[in-house]
Amino acid sequence: MNPSLEQLTADYTALAGQVETCDFALKGYHLSVAVPSNQVVAAAEIADRAGFSIDAVTGVDWIAQNEMEVVYDFFHFTSPLRVVVRTRVPRAEPELPTISAVFPGANWHERETHDFFGICFTGHPNMKPFLLPEDATFHPLRKDYQP
Repeated sequence: MNPSLEQLTADYTALAGQVETCDFALKGYHLSVAVPSNQVVAAAEIADRAGFSIDAVTGVDWIAQNEMEVVYDFFHFTSPLRVVVRTRVPRAEPELPTISAVFPGANWHERETHDFFGICFTGHPNMKPFLLPEDATFHPLRKDYQP
């Protein structure tokens, strides 16, 4: 099954997401989607139904805006399409639902994002540290991190 950019755009727009088609040569993806944090599982389900796989989950610290962003990169095996889904959460309480039930491969990506940015993924089956020591109380990719 090869998804169409038009159908993906319609599905993500219906989810109340901000959707932008992009020039792959300039951006590295075809579709950029911004959704509220409570819609990340539904956004992952759209990607899953269209036959996408998870490529990466990472964070961005927007310290000046007092927000953290989570970026989900999806790719399709049989079509050249790439989709990026983004969501933002308050920096003081960086928490959103896990997508690991939809994409089991997101499990360790979410753990890594938690380690480095302090973003919590509620409902995650194993949120213990992935790369940092188990007793770590710091998140080294936050912009205010002081070693």
